[in-house]
Amino acid sequence: MVTEAKIICQQSIPVLDVKYHLCVAQEHNVKVDVSSTTPSTPMFREVRVSSESVSTEIPHCQSVVSCSETIKDASLQTSSAKFSPNIRSGSYTDIGPRESMDDEHIQIDDLSTHLGGLFKCLVPSAFYAVFDGHGGPDAATFVKRNAMRLFFEDAKLPQTYDTDAIFLKNLENSHRKAFVLADLALANEQGISSSSGTTALTALILGRHLLVANVGDCRAVLCRRGEAVEMSHDHRPSYLPERKRVEELGGFIIDGYLNGYLSVTRALGDWDLKFPLGSASPLIAEPDVQQITLTEDDEFLIIGCDGMWDVISSQQAVSLVRRGLRRHDDPQQCAKELVMEALRLNTSDNLTVIVICLSSPERMIESCPPPRRRFRAFSLSEEARSRLKSLLEGN
Repeated sequence: MVTEAKIICQQSIPVLDVKYHLCVAQEHNVKVDVSSTTPSTPMFREVRVSSESVSTEIPHCQSVVSCSETIKDASLQTSSAKFSPNIRSGSYTDIGPRESMDDEHIQIDDLSTHLGGLFKCLVPSAFYAVFDGHGGPDAATFVKRNAMRLFFEDAKLPQTYDTDAIFLKNLENSHRKAFVLADLALANEQGISSSSGTTALTALILGRHLLVANVGDCRAVLCRRGEAVEMSHDHRPSYLPERKRVEELGGFIIDGYLNGYLSVTRALGDWDLKFPLGSASPLIAEPDVQQITLTEDDEFLIIGCDGMWDVISSQQAVSLVRRGLRRHDDPQQCAKELVMEALRLNTSDNLTVIVICLSSPERMIESCPPPRRRFRAFSLSEEARSRLKSLLEGN
């Protein structure tokens, strides 16, 4: 068994081949700047937010909130307006019972410092991603290697940091574009087989805003005061909205597999299963994007590949991590404990987990309910019961 626990932060931003940009512009009708120059102005500027800023808070019973719902719901929440996440994270991976490791991940706690002059943001900023390759590791490795350029340069994130509806919508659109660009890049990369593909899930934190984008069956789960709030959908043939979409586009499901071959209905790559560029295909690379405003009730986020979620439920994972943080306050140790639990439960896949803390350790302890006092049951002897009865009758 091979284990690994490390932080992955690339020091350079690789440049994709210009020819795939031309393919995007000509065949997919997506406007892309093919200039190799890097903008000298910061992509974000800090804007002070008053207590009257609009934000959205998810009730405990709600599992997922979309960007459109966030924009629509303009309820004012003082706690979210004042909240600033205290970001720290830990990751752990294991090859599991597989012969090769096809998972990849990105873990960046300080995005502004990592990207240097390309990105300046005075509020806390972080970026995380997990990729689960199939048909070999090539597609997952390629997307990870080029992720910084795809998500922060080619996709052109909004150049000013703000909290209004326009900014939030532009942020969502830029992430959708990044996934499409990654998919098209794989189509044009000659060194990658057309049968190689990968699922992908990204989590971007900008101040109080959390944006999760997902293609495939990786999963993101937010802990809100101990309750699991799922921030992504598993794109599998068993998920009825996906099954309906696939069948409407001419695809079919056999024994839980798309076209009898693939266990997910959305993925990057896999061009041997997709229709030509510009055609609607049952297998797509368009992500689901969920966006919320974080509050002081949000304790941590777990993201991981399906090897863990196949055997551990969202709530079980949240409860395990919460207990671990109360015990040792180490997100990397929590990630390892999740992986070890999945192995104990006989997962059949590679394992990759990232635990991202959002609250301070003090806040985490305060938010935990006090332990229940336990009383030990006991019984009275016959003689003791008689004495007690006589005393009560005597009074």
